Amino acid sequence: MAIDIKNLIEFVQRDIANIDSTGDTQRILDLARFVDRQAKTTLLMYDSTSDLPNLLDDTADTMQLAYVANQRRIYVNQGTWKPMTQSAPALPPSYTFQGSNFGYTSGGNTPVTNVIDKFSFSSDGNASDVGDLTVARHSPAGQSSTVSGYTSGGNVPPVSNVIDKFPFSSGGNASDVGDLTNGKYGAAGQSSSDNGYSSGGRDPAVGALNIIDKFPFAADANATDVGDLTVDRNYVTGQNSTVSGYASGGTLNVIDKFPFASDANATDVGDLSVGRYGSAGQSSSENGYTSGGSTPPNGNIIDKFPFASDANASDVGDLTLFRLYTAGQSSTVSGYTSSGGPAGPNNTIDKFPFASDANASDVGDLTLARWMPAGQQY
Repeated sequence: MAIDIKNLIEFVQRDIANIDSTGDTQRILDLARFVDRQAKTTLLMYDSTSDLPNLLDDTADTMQLAYVANQRRIYVNQGTWKPMTQSAPALPPSYTFQGSNFGYTSGGNTPVTNVIDKFSFSSDGNASDVGDLTVARHSPAGQSSTVSGYTSGGNVPPVSNVIDKFPFSSGGNASDVGDLTNGKYGAAGQSSSDNGYSSGGRDPAVGALNIIDKFPFAADANATDVGDLTVDRNYVTGQNSTVSGYASGGTLNVIDKFPFASDANATDVGDLSVGRYGSAGQSSSENGYTSGGSTPPNGNIIDKFPFASDANASDVGDLTLFRLYTAGQSSTVSGYTSSGGPAGPNNTIDKFPFASDANASDVGDLTLARWMPAGQQY
C-alpha cells in the first residue's frame, strides 16, 4: 500500500503542535528530525536562551520548538518559551564551519593581487596557487560553504561589490555570482549552512558601515541587507558558531553577535582584551578567536571568547610576529593566521591549537607575500 508522505508530514506537524513542556524529549527529537528531513521544517538551534526569538514578533509566533545548545534543552512555544522538564541529548550540528582539508587565502595587496592560495590542514607546508579571482582586489571578506569559497567586496580600486565563488573540489578560477548591496572593503565574513554574510566595512562615498549583507549558497544571487551591527566600523573580523555570526574589533573592542535563524540586528555581547582593527578571525566549535591586528601599535595577541555564553574575550596566546591586515582560517582542531605584517606584507602561515591555550607556530608560507586578503576553509 502506498503511503501519502504529505499527509504523514501534516500528521507529525500536528503532533508537534500539541507538545507541551512535560513531553518526552527523545520522541520530540524524532518527530522534529522526521519533519526536517521530509519537509525542511528545521528544529532551530540557539546558543543560549537570550537568543530565542521574541514570540510577540509576527515572524516568530508560529515557531513550535527551539533547541538551546548551552543547556542541551528543548524549549516549547506555549505563549512564552517553556523549557522541557527533561534535558535533551546533544544534537550534532547540521553544518560545521571548520574545514578538515584545506585553508585558502584569496586576494590581497602586494600590490593588489587576484591569487587564490591553498594550504593543507593535514600536514604543515607551503601553499600552492590554485586559481584567480575575477579581478585583483584587497580587503575583501571571505565566506565558505561546504563546496565553495566566496570572496566578497574589496578594493580594486575602485571599491567593489562583486561576490566571487571558486570550487573546493578542484583548483580553478573564481566566477562572479552576484553583488553586495553596495561596494565596500574591510568587512567581516561569516557563514551559516545556507548563507554567506558580509558585515560592516567601508564605502568611500559613505564612510564606515554597519550593514549586515546576506547571500545564498544554494543559488547564485545578489545579497540583501538583513540587519545592522551595533556600530559602524571597518577592518572588522568575523567568527561563526553553528547558529550565530560574530563581528569583533574594527578599532573598537566590541564583539557583536547576530542570529542565522532570522534576519535581525546584532547585539553587543562582550569585549576583546584590547580594541584593534585588521585582525584575523577563527572559530572552533566552542569559541571564537581574534588574532593579530593593530591596537595601535601592531599586535600579536590571540583572543578567545565563548559561544555558549555572552562574555568578554581573554588573551590566550601570541602569533609568531606582530601583524595586521591578515586572513583567518579554521580547521576542526586549529586556527590559522596567514599573511599580514608589522610594516608591510609577508607570506607566513601561523597555526595555533583549539584544544589548549598556546602560542602559534610558523607552519608554512603563501606563494607570495601580501596583506589584506580574505580567508576560507574546506
